[in-house]
Amino acid sequence: MVDVSIGDHDVEITVRPKTRLLTCPCSKRVRAVYDRRRRRWRHLDLGTKRLWLIYRIRRLHCPDCGVITEDVPWARPGARFSRDFEDMVLWLAQRTDRTTVSTLMRCSWESVTSIITRGVDELLDQRRLDTLYRIGVDEICYRHPHHYLTIIGDHDTGTVINVQPGRSEDSFAAFFESQPDSDLETIEAVSMDVSKAYQAAAREHAPTATICFDPFHIMLWVNRALDRVFADAASGPNKVVMTSAQWRQTRWALRTGENKLNDTKRALVNQIARASRRVGRAWTLKEQLRDLYRLDHEPGAARALLKAWITAAKRSRIPSFVELGKRLQEHFDAIIAAVELGISNALIEGINAKIRLINARGYGHHSARALTAMIYLCLGGLRPKLPTKT
Repeated sequence: MVDVSIGDHDVEITVRPKTRLLTCPCSKRVRAVYDRRRRRWRHLDLGTKRLWLIYRIRRLHCPDCGVITEDVPWARPGARFSRDFEDMVLWLAQRTDRTTVSTLMRCSWESVTSIITRGVDELLDQRRLDTLYRIGVDEICYRHPHHYLTIIGDHDTGTVINVQPGRSEDSFAAFFESQPDSDLETIEAVSMDVSKAYQAAAREHAPTATICFDPFHIMLWVNRALDRVFADAASGPNKVVMTSAQWRQTRWALRTGENKLNDTKRALVNQIARASRRVGRAWTLKEQLRDLYRLDHEPGAARALLKAWITAAKRSRIPSFVELGKRLQEHFDAIIAAVELGISNALIEGINAKIRLINARGYGHHSARALTAMIYLCLGGLRPKLPTKT
């Protein structure tokens, strides 16, 4: 520090580093200075006054790189804020919206956005991709209509490892293409919903990985098939006589797992099962498939149970379940893999819920890049250091 200037609203401190040698980003050291330019960096406020660091920054002429601006120890390359100021912004941005951060730190929200992007680029450790074994993928709509991001998460760390625009095969393929082949070989399992686009990308770029279908989406298929049977009982030629309230209550009772039925719901299920054998049979099939995910199985037991269920569904003579049986037969290996490996997409769905909270907290984001930086900051396992903690 060589000089201090105190004004009504600002404090300016002129600084000068001790070293005279200039270091190029390519690690070469140069003694000769190409030129100097006065520059100032915003530092953490001194009480109610803004604090600025002033320095005549030097440029060097590297034989290999050309004219390069020197790096200073108190700020990130290209930044107009000190490292402590940016770390404080990053710490706050993990916990609140950017407008609040900009108000508290007395800077524009555009500056907050650039600080987040710059900080994420520095803090995001590429080594997090070296030990991937089990990953999950899902899409999220961040802006209507139909603006999507593909989210890839690590089942072992519970963090977001990659975000790609869109929800197509190319979106997921872009993640694989950014990784060296040695890293792809370590991926053992990929959990997903039943997206054909994600399946195609995984099979092409990670052929040794096992695809696991999320149990929630499989049970969603079953509940939809059950709803079709229930709708036929409510409006078909063999319509069951019930009041509107009873129909609504019965529909929810049928969707409830058998282990969670109270006396009232159980009575409704028994009533509709006696009145319509098809509904009773469909509900029984639904509960039998739930056993696939609910029980502890011996090796090979899950395969036998699913095979028996598919056979029963095809023989039930219930069109929606016959169709469902064929569909499950087509995806047999991916369904069984989720059971045997104990993998679901619940982690990624939880991440998506947090992303929606981040997006809502900021009242939306002006670009996918801005939201992506916030996702990495809040859910990428980054730990920005609070400047006040030593």
